Amino acid sequence: MPDLAEELAAQTRLPVEDPSQAARALRISGTGTLPSAFRVTELAAASIAAAGLALAEVAGLDGPVAVDRRLASFWFATSLRPENWRVPAPWDPVAGDYRTRDGWIRLHTNAPHHRAAAERVLGAQADRAGMARAVAGWDKTALEAAILDAGGCAAEMRGLADWTGHPQGRAVAAEPLVAFTPAAERTASRWHPRAGRPLAGLRVLDLTRVLAGPVATRFLAGFGADVLRIDAPDWDEPAIVPETTLGKTCSRLDLRRAADRATFAALLAGADVLVHGYRPGALDGLGYGPEARRALAPGLIDVSLDAYGWTGPWAGRRGFDSLVQMSCGLAEAGQRWRQAESPVPLPVQALDHATGYLMAAAVLRLLARRLSDGTGGQARLSLARTAAILIAAGPAEPAPALAPETREDLAPEIEATSWGPARRLRPPLVVAGTAMRWDRAARRLGDDAPAWGRERGVGAR
Repeated sequence: MPDLAEELAAQTRLPVEDPSQAARALRISGTGTLPSAFRVTELAAASIAAAGLALAEVAGLDGPVAVDRRLASFWFATSLRPENWRVPAPWDPVAGDYRTRDGWIRLHTNAPHHRAAAERVLGAQADRAGMARAVAGWDKTALEAAILDAGGCAAEMRGLADWTGHPQGRAVAAEPLVAFTPAAERTASRWHPRAGRPLAGLRVLDLTRVLAGPVATRFLAGFGADVLRIDAPDWDEPAIVPETTLGKTCSRLDLRRAADRATFAALLAGADVLVHGYRPGALDGLGYGPEARRALAPGLIDVSLDAYGWTGPWAGRRGFDSLVQMSCGLAEAGQRWRQAESPVPLPVQALDHATGYLMAAAVLRLLARRLSDGTGGQARLSLARTAAILIAAGPAEPAPALAPETREDLAPEIEATSWGPARRLRPPLVVAGTAMRWDRAARRLGDDAPAWGRERGVGAR
């Protein structure tokens, strides 16, 4: 059985790095596993380990990187434990899996405009029963295409072999897990790691949404980075925000307005890192393509993700973790494994979370290169490519279930979130004796003015 932690560590290192970095002490402790046809707990521990190893390298930390695989598994679900309040339900009432005439399809309708697109094709439905009746009259391939053409999000269920032979499956398989592109110019870094709080002073501009990108920037904030998340005026993701805005500043800008564009340009010029999850071409359409970004912020570390990969006929297709699982064969394999009547997804949104930690690792590797020779560069990842490495790791082996959560698994602090008090799980990672901790509680989108920490009077560069 391949060692997934070693594999991810190798694939997130830059091609020019010294392979001896792989020898850095890595300790993965704990027993038990999430129930799945695939090695989900191993993926959780390995992706967090990859980010931890990259942090140790950029910060010059010599101690071991330690991951608790049980806590890692829990963090791949949710880390937040509200006290006397509830996080909203994660799914729109009509989102989910439906049987068509010839198989299964998943509709993703959490965003209002995605639900509206499904309703343009299927008719407005008040509940799942009505949606099921409408879907039942379609063939899955035709319905997937119709909803995508209407601007929505859907994915028919394919088997592993179907995906392997599909043009997009072949394209994704040929892509690297992390596609690094070195910068053409050399630019001295304004940021340097600090003892005790390795990423303090690092400015990270976060243009990501559910869920991988926010996981990446939450990780960076956990070691001191100044993360500024920017959302459009009308965007919200109420079930996810309490989980992912931990440690961040959350602002809103309308990039169609001249004043907000000027603010954004100033923020980008002051950033060390840009993390974005817009579909390919979307930032270009707003006037912030790669050349414009480099002009505003020479030496910028630029890390992005998409759903289905950056090459092939589906490059740029809308997608989310649950849809990629349907497309790539994971849900169909889970159905066969459990001998169920309907699709069986992974027990957590593992593609999102794992890709998030791999994005954080890519940021840190590029930062290390910029500190070393001034080049920095870009990196691209995708949920579908993360799915490919999980599939390639082979089926899960029989193992005991994870021990249930206890009060001892919770960090002692009370977090004063925007919604009320809460507890968090203890972080699953310690790097050379340095554990993740966050300087700000989770907050609502748009709670803050769009400014870096020094301009807000918080810390110094």
